Amino acid sequence: MSHHHPDSTTPDTAPTPLPAHSGTNWSALFSRQYFSAVLVMASGVALYAMNLYFTAALMPSVVADLGGERYYAWASTGYLITAVIATMFVSRLIGTRGARRSYIGAYVSFAAGTALGALSPTMELFIAGRALQGIGAGLLTGLGYATIRSVLPAQLWIRATSLITAMFGVGALVGPIVGGSFAQAGTWRAAFGVLAALALVLAVVAFKTLPAKRPDAQAAAPLPIASMTTLALTAAALSLSSILSGAFVLVMIGAGLLLLTAFLLIDSRDQHGVLPRLAYQRGSSLKWIYLTVATLCAGVMTENFIPLFGQQLGGLSPLVAGMLGATLSIGWVGGQLFSANVGAATARALVCTGPALLTAGLTGYGLLLVAGASTTTVIVWAVLLLVAGAGIGLAFPHLTVAAMSSSDDPGESAKAAAAVSTTQLIAFTLTSALAGNLLLLGGADPAASARWLVLGIAVLTALGIGTAFAVTKKRPHHARP
Repeated sequence: MSHHHPDSTTPDTAPTPLPAHSGTNWSALFSRQYFSAVLVMASGVALYAMNLYFTAALMPSVVADLGGERYYAWASTGYLITAVIATMFVSRLIGTRGARRSYIGAYVSFAAGTALGALSPTMELFIAGRALQGIGAGLLTGLGYATIRSVLPAQLWIRATSLITAMFGVGALVGPIVGGSFAQAGTWRAAFGVLAALALVLAVVAFKTLPAKRPDAQAAAPLPIASMTTLALTAAALSLSSILSGAFVLVMIGAGLLLLTAFLLIDSRDQHGVLPRLAYQRGSSLKWIYLTVATLCAGVMTENFIPLFGQQLGGLSPLVAGMLGATLSIGWVGGQLFSANVGAATARALVCTGPALLTAGLTGYGLLLVAGASTTTVIVWAVLLLVAGAGIGLAFPHLTVAAMSSSDDPGESAKAAAAVSTTQLIAFTLTSALAGNLLLLGGADPAASARWLVLGIAVLTALGIGTAFAVTKKRPHHARP
């Protein structure tokens, strides 16, 4: 028997997971009518992504100046945990405050945290600044996806999503260069000052360009406190596992996975949960969309280690090793810009092809990680990493738009889009925790450690091949028993 719920979007009545491409060109996205809004959305995600790599390049200078080396890992852990929590407020903020006020709040929070970091006399205060910065960053990355539906016409969603998600790749390219330049000049405080000023400028642009009215005058739904607390504890446990040692590592990873399971159970029973109700409905493609996004994001985490492997195994200079690390991002950005131009049928094929390309590229790269690698081997590494990055870029924008189009209800669609960011951050946290432990499996052999890490992550990305097929599976118009 088929069961229909007239007040919600059920799986059998849900829109096609991959909307048709309209043929509208890029010039429409950058027209005077939409340019400023697109600038605000893309810049927010770029600021978040750039800041990750920017701060990593500056941290040795920060520790040298402030001391507190034992708190080194907390600078990223504090940032990541608050960012995960902040993404859970995105759809609520848009529903009650509207795009303009939400963006201004996010940029100001980011600027305040960055300024606190710049002025900090101690590492403890610096970490507090990073946590405040994380709140702004989490909101910015979630708002980037969730605002598209309310400020742009449907025919521009794919291109806008491609541009915004390409900002993660751009941030990975620009962040280390800018951060490294400030670090070399010995002016890490000035670096954070410039970033804070940039965030304030973007807050002014948001004020001048985004719509002031709230999309709905409805009362705010109750906060899913139990779901949010469990998810925050998941992020904390997984983050802690990457800075502990011995048996504590396995205990923390186990606790993190148990908490993640508990989150899904609690959230599925909450009418106002973190994830849209559709994600838990039988036959819905939304859960497969999120799982595929998670596997693609697992692949992204190899980027943090590519420069290290380039120096250890290929004898590359820091600059050349950094350029090798950027090849994954170059493939990602290129894949996304190509992917934005395709029709619906091709989009389905790309969603299925993306995880396979990512897995093939990482597997080839992992197998070729040997000590004393020749120039030819290094060139092959670069080609394989380009292929892997292209796999991410080909699939990602279509998955995000599929989430955004999963419901006709504006509140649910905003929640579905914002949950893409929550999924990304949880995947980054989980993979980061696993990466540190995979490296240890190689013992004192750098080549073995590198192979364990890359091939271990390739196992995770391979799971995305199956989930991608589940996303694109054609569903009947009438529910089956």
